[in-house]
Formats: sequence, structure tokens, C-alpha cells
Amino acid sequence: MTSTRRIIYCPNPKCNYPINLVGDKLCTGCQTPLVYRYLWATGTIAEKIPSGTKIADRYEVIKQQIWLDTEPGHPSNAPAELPKKVFPYLKLYQEQLHFPQVYGFTTTLPENGDDILLLENVPIDDTGKLYPNMINAWKQATPVRQVYWLWQILQLWTPLSELGLAQSLLLPDNLYVQGWCVRLLELHQTEEKLSLQDLGQFWQPWVATAQTPILESLTNIVQQMCQGEIELKAITTQLNQLLLSSAAELPLILQVAGATDPGTVMKHNEDACYPCTPGDLEDDLQPYLSIICDGIDGHEGGEVASQLAVQSLKLQIRALLKDVAEQPKIVPPELLQQQLEASLRVVNNVIWSRNDEQNRQGRERMATTLVMALQVPQRVETVSGSESDNAHELYLASVGDSRAYWITANYCQLLTIDDDLAMREVRLGRSLYRQASQRPDANALTQALGTKEAESLRFAVKRFILEEDGILLLCSDGLSDSNWVEKSWQEYIIPVLIGQLSLEDAVYNWIELVKEKNGTDNISVVLTLYRTSKASLVPITPTPLALAVSTSEELATTIPELTTSAIEATPVLSLAASSQALLNLDLSTELEPVPLPKASPAKMLVMVAGLLVLLLGGTSLGVLAWRQLNPQSFNQMCRQFPGVCSPRN
Repeated sequence: MTSTRRIIYCPNPKCNYPINLVGDKLCTGCQTPLVYRYLWATGTIAEKIPSGTKIADRYEVIKQQIWLDTEPGHPSNAPAELPKKVFPYLKLYQEQLHFPQVYGFTTTLPENGDDILLLENVPIDDTGKLYPNMINAWKQATPVRQVYWLWQILQLWTPLSELGLAQSLLLPDNLYVQGWCVRLLELHQTEEKLSLQDLGQFWQPWVATAQTPILESLTNIVQQMCQGEIELKAITTQLNQLLLSSAAELPLILQVAGATDPGTVMKHNEDACYPCTPGDLEDDLQPYLSIICDGIDGHEGGEVASQLAVQSLKLQIRALLKDVAEQPKIVPPELLQQQLEASLRVVNNVIWSRNDEQNRQGRERMATTLVMALQVPQRVETVSGSESDNAHELYLASVGDSRAYWITANYCQLLTIDDDLAMREVRLGRSLYRQASQRPDANALTQALGTKEAESLRFAVKRFILEEDGILLLCSDGLSDSNWVEKSWQEYIIPVLIGQLSLEDAVYNWIELVKEKNGTDNISVVLTLYRTSKASLVPITPTPLALAVSTSEELATTIPELTTSAIEATPVLSLAASSQALLNLDLSTELEPVPLPKASPAKMLVMVAGLLVLLLGGTSLGVLAWRQLNPQSFNQMCRQFPGVCSPRN
């Protein structure tokens, strides 16, 4: 008698009893969480395969074109030479919030001759059902969400057009939404050159049923697009203004908590985070800024690099927010993104210069990852005509493998991409991600702060609009490794959102969980709670920023002590003696001075270029930060160019 039981296999390769029934959450043999990976099978052949069919003795057809991989622990199949149709997916891998990725191929039924392309990261939930289609979700969406969906499509228009894939945004059955996020089911190639006019005509039926507060403005924008006489930049500016004005109608309440812990194995903590101490919560940058840096293993002084990055970035952001607050008009997102990139280059050069000053080579050089979040409180006129102190913009920047997640009561979304070898292989079109991740060096970083000069770094800076209640998680790989975020977010985030757990306790409890399960690495967590619901108990706006230029004493770099809890008084972890010496901050310490290497003409040009970037950025505080954080390199530059600045005494 043939068994009709539906089987799924444990992903743990060491499990002795891997067979489980579909529906189980834990493996009965080893208690490993079971992975339910639902895939989208592309093509007309896949459309004809009925539900219940087993393909290649591995994939179970759940419903039309939705397949379950019953052996998620095994690598998927892929040809040695990848077909051309997968390259667009690989090139767009960094935009995985919106686009699916290639999972692999499978041989079709015997009577057919072609392989079926399987896609992962598709708009399918954890029960195997498609997320809402954008057409069906449109009428029930709030005004700000309707504009936000159109804004995202407009941002995707250029990269897809450049690859001949713009048709993907003009197919109603290809656009789905997961909350705020627009997600595509497939990528569709076309030789037809599509224009902004085509996009406007596609939007017309939606705009006709838009919510009343935005109807007139959206209608005007789409009419301009359909006339074909307006450029993309002008439409982008108008739509951005409407988006910010719509979001500003909502309240915005922020609360933040963070902590870092060395784990159960590591002697010293190479992580640094902000906020981290009770004193941090009184800083004028709170609750707008959060940072996590992870000193790279194998690089002596990693804990110093992470602390330098946090402290120098705070100086840059303080100056940036002051400049933004003084602007009479909304600062466009592309300009803010450029300013954040410039700030990160300054931070990189602080660490790079410190390495050069101490003549550190190869793996002796200090380096750190970084992920930061900045909520920029810009004044804006709302769609109802009132004035708001906050346009609800959130900017994320990252380099390395520290991560950011957006988590609500319904889903957990990874917002960043790791800078590792596996991702590089995918981006260069050499391999599918599942195959690249099998490499022994797959997790090796390809870039981090301090490893190379700033001009060689590629920063990922993205903007989001806060229009729903949720929590932003920043974490080092001590938490994200082994998918601990995906495995445990519901246990710690949902209780916070419904008021059953404090933000501080969620941070502490999450760290304790990872220490118990896998505490071999340093662990850092910063949670920021954003409430935009008008049903919020205390609909107040955070205290406006009062960002005065700091004095020289306030700018002096002091490395705060690390704590295992952001809120409660807990044991203090001091820096290692060798790392403290690297900082050269304690003038009473008797250390042999490190001879400064002679600067080459090329090196001096780099220094001058760095200074010009700071000046052009409009932040005199950036120069002062360089002077305070790296007095030796600053004085060296000044001696070479006495007309530019005067050395520090």
C-alpha cells in the first residue's frame, strides 16, 4: 500500500532521523527547527503541473507554480554554465527586498525537455500562499501607503529599464505587496523600449481610486507622466513631496534600547553599539541614531576600530542633523544619501589613518563592520495644510555583515545585504547564491571600514518611510548567524508591540538566548520601536533636536565602557590593555611613540581630497572631528599645506 504521508526532511546534516511530517515545526529526531521553503516555478510547463505532484523526488507542488522543497538542507541543482535568463536576477541581487532570486533548476517531467527555473524570496508567506496582489490591496491601503507603493515602483523603474526589464512593473499579476513593501513575482524581459508615459498610463486606473487626501495631487502627477513632456527627476521630486506630506499626517513616537555582550567564549568584546549605556539615552542624538560596529576577527585592535567608528560617526551625524535643521526646504533623499556616504568615508579614513600612523600591515590592521540607522526629523507641510516637525524618513547605511531587520507583528524583513564572498560571486554573475554559500570562504568579508581607502569602498545607503508600527533591529553577526533572528523574532518582538515586554527586556532576553544557544561570538543588539498608529497611547513628538556645535573638550574622543545592558546597571567590561594603548588617548600612559611614516605625494593628495570632501559637505565639525580623532595625521597634513590649516598645538 502506497503511503500518502507528506514528508519533509530535517535540514541538519548530522540528524540520524531526518524524516518528519509536513506541518511539524521541530525535527522529531534532533529538535532542529524545520525549514519550509516555498518556491515559484516559472514557465508554461510549470503552470500545467497539478497540485500534489512530486518533482525530482524532492519538490512537492502545493498549488499552481508554488512548490515546497522537502529537502531544504541539500543544495539545489544548477548547470555549470548559467543560462542568460538568470543574469538579471543576479545583477539585481542587492535589491532582494523587491526582487526574487534564483534558487536553482529542476528537470521536468520525462515528456518535456526543458528545465524549470525555481525562484526563492518570492512574495509567498510561510504557509505557501501568495501575498496580496497590489491591485486587490490598493483600495484598502492608507493614503501614505498608496503613495509609498508608487514611489517604490518609480525607484525601480530606472534599474529595470537599463536591463530591459521595465515590463515587469507594468504587469498587474506580477506586483504584490508585503505590508509597505512592493515585491515582484518574476522578471520579464522585453525588447520594446518603454517610457515614463507607459508607466503613467499603467497607473491611471489606480490613481482614479486613490484615497481622497492624495487624489488631486496624484492625478496631476500621472497626467504629466502621460503627456510625456516631463523628466523622471521632476516626477520624482513631486512624488517625494507628496509621500513626505502624507506620512507627516501620522504621529511618530520613537523609543530605543541597545546592549552589547562578549558572549560566553570571547575574552574581549570587539563589538560596539550606540546607544549602549544609560548616559547614551540622554544624548541629543537620541532616539534618532543607532549604530552597531563589529571589530573583525583576526584583526588586532578590532575593538578599538569599532569604538572609533561609533564615536567619529556620532560627530558626523550631529553636524549633518544640524545642517538639515537649518535648511528652509526639504533636503532631497539623494542629497542626504550622498552626505551619509561622505560621513562614512570620513569614519573610514579615521581608522585607515590610525592604521597608517602605527604602521600596521595586513591582518594587523584594525577594521570593523558597521550598520547604522538615522531617523531624519525634517519639517514638512502635511497634505491637510498643517506643519509637522517630522517627515518620517529613515536612512540605513551598512558595510560588512552587521544587519538591519524591520519587524512587525506579521513579518520580519531583512533590509541589508552582507558584503561577503558569496554575495560578490552572485553580483558578478558567477554563481547562484545557494551554490556560492557552500564555499568554505563564503562568509569572508569583501569590505569593512579601515580595510581600504574610502574611495574603494561601496556603501549601501537606503531610505525608508515610517508609516506602520514596527521595530528596527540592528545586530552584529553574533545574533544573525545561524538564522537566530528568523527563528526567534516572534518570541521577542510581538510581546513588545502589544505591550507585554519592555524594549530593554527584549534586548537583554534576546542576547541571553543567543548566549545559551551559540555564545561563541560577541553579540550586539539595538532595537528601535516606531509607533505611527493614531491609536498610540501618548501621541507626542520627541523633543526637537538642539544641536549646538560642540566645544573642543566635548569633541575629545573618549571611549565609553561597554555594558551588557543598555538600561540597567551591570558589570562593566573594559578594553583590553593592548587595545587601550592603541587608542593613544590616555596621555599619562608611558608608551613609546610610534614613528610616523613619511607621506608620499599620492598619500598627501588623498588627505587633501578628504579635506575638500569635508568642506564641500558643509560640515566644519567634520574637520574638527578629524583634528580631534587623529591629531597626528591632521598635523602632518597641515605641515605639508600650511595655507590650508594650522596644526594643533
